[in-house]
Amino acid sequence: MKFHKKKKKKTMYLLYKIVFLLILSTSSAKSQDPLGEFCNKNTNISIGGKLSTNIDKLLAELALKTPSTFFIATSYGDNKDKVYGLAQCRGDINTQDCSNCIQNATKQIRQRCPNQADARIWYDYCFLRYSNKSFIGEVDTSFGIFYFNVENVTDSQVFNKKLGNLMDQIRGEGVMAKNKGLGKGKSVLSPFVTLYALVQCTRDLDEISCAQCLAIAVNNFQTFCNNRKGCRVLYSSCYVRYELYPFFFPLDSAKTKPSNIGKVIVYP
Repeated sequence: MKFHKKKKKKTMYLLYKIVFLLILSTSSAKSQDPLGEFCNKNTNISIGGKLSTNIDKLLAELALKTPSTFFIATSYGDNKDKVYGLAQCRGDINTQDCSNCIQNATKQIRQRCPNQADARIWYDYCFLRYSNKSFIGEVDTSFGIFYFNVENVTDSQVFNKKLGNLMDQIRGEGVMAKNKGLGKGKSVLSPFVTLYALVQCTRDLDEISCAQCLAIAVNNFQTFCNNRKGCRVLYSSCYVRYELYPFFFPLDSAKTKPSNIGKVIVYP
C-alpha cells in the first residue's frame, strides 16, 4: 500500500514537472505583459537549490490545477524548504483565458524574480504569488499598484456620488461567500456615459478580511484617482477597478479603451 502511494506521488511530481517545462518552453511572442510584479529582494535564494526546485514544482501545480476552479492555495515541500502558493483568475472570464493567464504568470514570475522566495505577479485576468512564509488567509495591502486615467471627469460631484453607490453595491456582493470574492456592476451616468466597476478578493479570505481589503483599496481612490475617468488598485489580497467603458464580461460593446493611463507603485 505504501509502495503504491509513493509511486502515485512520484508520478504526480513528474507530471507537474512536465507541465512546468512545457510552460517554460512556450513562446512569449503573443503573451500579454503583466500589470506589475513584486520581487522581495530580502528573500534571495540560490538558483537550483532545494527551495528553488520546490518553487518550480509548486508553480507547475498551480498551472495545472487553477483553471478547473479558478483558484488554488497550496504548499509544497517541508520545513525550511516549504513554499506556499496562491493563484486566482478573475471570476468573469472563461476557462481558456484563465489557463492562458496562469500559464503565462508561472513563466514570467520566474523570469522576473529568478532568485526570490517571495514573489507576486498581476495580470488583467489573473494573479499569482508564492512565498517561503505562510500568507494564506491574511490580508496583505503592504504593496500596491495603481493605474489611473490621466483625464478628469467633467461633473465630479455627480460622478463621485454614482461611483460611491456602485462601489458600495459591488463590495457587498464581493464579500458574500457564494460570489467567490467577485462583485461587478454598472451605473448609467447619462444617456451616453456608463460607469463600470469590478472588485475581487482572493478566495482564501473570510468575509471580514475581504471587506477590510476592499475598503482600503477604495479609500485610495481619493489619493491616487480623485475625479479620474478610470482607476485600478492592485493588492495581493484584492483588486478594485472602475472605468467609463465596459471591461468585464459579458461586454456591453467594443468601445475603445483609452491609452492615456498613468501608473503608481507603492512599496511597503
